[in-house]
Amino acid sequence: MPIVDIHTHVYPPSFMALLRSRTSVPYVREFPDNPSAGSRLVILPAEDTASNSRGRPVGPEYYDIKEKIAFMDIHKIDISVISLANPWLDFLPSKQAAETARRVNDDVERMCGEYPGRLYAFGTLPLSAPATDVEEEIERLGTLKHMRGVIMGTSGLGSGLDDPALDPVYEALEKTGQLVFLHPHYGLPNSVYGPRASNYGHVLPLALGFPLETTIAVTRMLLSGVFDRVPKLKVLLAHSGGTLPFLAGRIESCVAHDAHLKKEGKMANHRSVWSVLKENIYLDAVIYSHVALKAAIDTSGSDGIMFGTDHPFFPPLEEGEKEWLSFRTNYQAITTALGEDQKQADMVLGGNAMKILGLAG
Repeated sequence: MPIVDIHTHVYPPSFMALLRSRTSVPYVREFPDNPSAGSRLVILPAEDTASNSRGRPVGPEYYDIKEKIAFMDIHKIDISVISLANPWLDFLPSKQAAETARRVNDDVERMCGEYPGRLYAFGTLPLSAPATDVEEEIERLGTLKHMRGVIMGTSGLGSGLDDPALDPVYEALEKTGQLVFLHPHYGLPNSVYGPRASNYGHVLPLALGFPLETTIAVTRMLLSGVFDRVPKLKVLLAHSGGTLPFLAGRIESCVAHDAHLKKEGKMANHRSVWSVLKENIYLDAVIYSHVALKAAIDTSGSDGIMFGTDHPFFPPLEEGEKEWLSFRTNYQAITTALGEDQKQADMVLGGNAMKILGLAG
């Protein structure tokens, strides 16, 4: 059974050119007075400070597809389903978004074509464009050989994933059978981390902010009835669903005990959180722990979990280190969580993705 990485990012040349042309977030920042700092990718307002320690170093592993293939070869990954990483195209003016989406998606499709059988992709939507442009790009993505769905952040059209204006987008995705890879970007407000948060690098926003952002976004989808209105919509959640596997029961209990919801009759005919998690939602295995992965498996079933690495983020910090800790811990979490059930481990490592996404190695 092949190993398939479904959570792995790339910033294609056209997108890098866009970021390098900008002077406000998001952009690639250079330091002419300190060349050793290198180029740094600044994608959050809080990173946009005078310190060159802000943002993150951005090298060829972010945009050179040969680096992706080299990473795959070192770690014996047979197939990768690549996607543009945050902030996607959410920041673009409406008139520019559709054309940029076509250019970026064509760039990614070209990259996949250079390595037949090894690369597939999730496309990027022009969510700041008019709804008709978004729907047209969904239709077009369905005609591209290597596309298997779309990646989307939690802001949707700007008002969150429970925005009724997104229904035509969800319906177009359902109609074309394209999966939504839902990925966080904004985290939580910096104030929640306390006045000394900057002392702790990126740990608090990445370890806590991202998973909670996903949890909140999907819970809003559930409460607003997205999965009732679009019952066959399929969603893949990054980072094993944030904290949803752990909090699903609490969400259900709070719904059942909410007097306002009961009075309004808003949840009377809604599907349960557990039903949606089993029937509409897939989870990646980017969780770094067999304890947490067991919760994900118990929630969505082992047939709904797919391996990922989150490359090129979380690189080795030691010079000359070849194997990425992020790969090893996610791989070991799968083999440990499933114990002696090698067949199920193989399915999580690759078989599920082959089936769910219709891949051919």
